[in-house]
Amino acid sequence: MCALLVTPARQDQDHEIRVRRLSVPEYQSFLSRTPAASFLQHPSWGRVKDLWRSEMIGWHCPGGEIEGAGLVLYRQFPGTRKYFAYLPEGPVADWSDPRIDRWLDPLMRHLRAAGAFAVRIGPGPAYRRWDAATAKAGTGTGRQISDVLATEVDPVGAALADRLRTRGWKRCGGEDDGDAQPRHVFRVPLAGRSLDDLWSGLNQEWRRNVRKAGKAGVETVLGTAADLPEFYRLLRITEERDGFRLGRSLAYYEQQYRVLNEEQPGRMRLYLAVHRGEILAAHTMISTGSRVWYQTGASADHRREVRPSNALQWRMMRDAHALGADEYDMRGVPSTLDPDERSFGLLRWKLGTGGQVVETLGEWEIPMDGVANAALYKAFQAYLARR
Repeated sequence: MCALLVTPARQDQDHEIRVRRLSVPEYQSFLSRTPAASFLQHPSWGRVKDLWRSEMIGWHCPGGEIEGAGLVLYRQFPGTRKYFAYLPEGPVADWSDPRIDRWLDPLMRHLRAAGAFAVRIGPGPAYRRWDAATAKAGTGTGRQISDVLATEVDPVGAALADRLRTRGWKRCGGEDDGDAQPRHVFRVPLAGRSLDDLWSGLNQEWRRNVRKAGKAGVETVLGTAADLPEFYRLLRITEERDGFRLGRSLAYYEQQYRVLNEEQPGRMRLYLAVHRGEILAAHTMISTGSRVWYQTGASADHRREVRPSNALQWRMMRDAHALGADEYDMRGVPSTLDPDERSFGLLRWKLGTGGQVVETLGEWEIPMDGVANAALYKAFQAYLARR
């Protein structure tokens, strides 16, 4: 087989991989064979990010086989015809292939021809993992997750990081990611586990809170698009309470819900925790292939003692298990292990599910060759820092 998979060295000389634009059917056909691809690499995400121009590309052999693909988002630099090219959690490729120049080079040629002055990619492999017990044992004043010996180091991720670094790519963000996708995420393994296994994996506090929600009469139900305004109202309350701001509008979530579910019914779900006729919490979940993500959670300030968020998460984990997902991704967590830090509360809550802190390989950037491109890239970085 030609392209991204490891093949005899002689074929490197006889076959050249090229990048070309793919039609939606071609692209979706490839993704159907790669169920672990992120929802950020599906065609619908290009429609969600409507302030960016999107393009689907594929790596192919002279015979036409597609061996890798990616959704590219282009953001125009004001006053120019140049673009920042971004492949969120992509491209979708065999990252274990040590000969990454075979596809990085054609990617850069394609993006340069499209007017890109810089490129950001988000390779899929994990880098390090810490199980819940290890992370909890490592807590302490001033401690970071990177201070703790990992439970597991992914050799593919470690090798790929070295290969990118030696080619001039720079990892985006610091410990807490900056403007990049979350570097540290929390994942609950589902593959090969029964519901009883998942339940026993919860710590005592989580099991107690789920039972408390049930005894209090909290109901977990699927919402519809009509419930998004209430979700958004609760999200604003949550942002104010927890001291963060996602910067998304109600219209953004309405478009995301519509577009993702047009591509595949049920891809984005809205879960509601209802108590005495009132919605106390609302969480969104996205599923593609063998993966499920808890995306955004919101809850009211009152009646927190009935534990609506714990009830919702347990329902969502069970539904992810029923969908046949390999893991339940609870998305970003802070890098701090300091119990006195305000943000540590989010990590502590997720640790109770018995999952793992996963340091992804993160996102990587590089400017195109040339003085002008380097200057535009520097200006673009300054623009991001001012946002």
